Amino acid sequence: MKIATYNINGINARLENLLRWLKEASPDVVCLQELKAPDDRFPEQSLLDAGYHSIWHGQKSWNGVAILSRYGEIQETRRGLNGDPEDLHSRYIEAFINDVVIGCLYLPNGNPFPGPKFDYKLKWIERLIAHADKLQSFDVPVALIGDYNIMPTELDTYKPEKYVDNALFRPEVRQLFEKLLKQGWTDAIRKLHPDEHIYTFWDYLRNAYGRNAGLRLDHFLLNPILESRLQYAVVDKDVRGWAHSSDHTPVWIVV
Repeated sequence: MKIATYNINGINARLENLLRWLKEASPDVVCLQELKAPDDRFPEQSLLDAGYHSIWHGQKSWNGVAILSRYGEIQETRRGLNGDPEDLHSRYIEAFINDVVIGCLYLPNGNPFPGPKFDYKLKWIERLIAHADKLQSFDVPVALIGDYNIMPTELDTYKPEKYVDNALFRPEVRQLFEKLLKQGWTDAIRKLHPDEHIYTFWDYLRNAYGRNAGLRLDHFLLNPILESRLQYAVVDKDVRGWAHSSDHTPVWIVV
């Protein structure tokens, strides 16, 4: 089973690239983030024509998440996280696919630090931790996948000193990520590549991709059942170099 994540940064603006990558990479399940499209503008038919069923939780502005599957109709189990009835952002959707629970998430950026956006990020992570703890009680494979907007370690940024006061690298955020891992989750990429500088995001500015001035923001957290089946973890870096690409690139694992 090949499971991927991809912050598409505008699904309709980059649909051609997405369809090209789906054809070339042939993932079985894909988690998408930052759709930037309301529900009625999600390109369901184009994805069906490419062989993928979809569920999605859209939003017009910066948010929106979706799960694609080649296994047929998707059994949606949740959209959104409990704990804040006033949080209307479209940042979490969950499904049961081929006997695996897949949670697709798009964690808030949190900048500028300090400020209300950073406080919102911390609260959102705490809600994720509470839900993730419940998922750990499931006696089935579970994966929490997506753009976490977190660099967990210094290996995950090309220049740690640049990000001292950035919400993606603040100690408070990294400590919460560690708290999540201590529930029993495994960071799949770091499990298979423990000492490598691996990046999944390159800014559009200052030729970041050409200089490989990247960040690792996109993560697969696996429960023990699924971690025991992990075989590969790969970053499709070349996709970031395509014309009109997202600033993220697809990442995938095989279990």
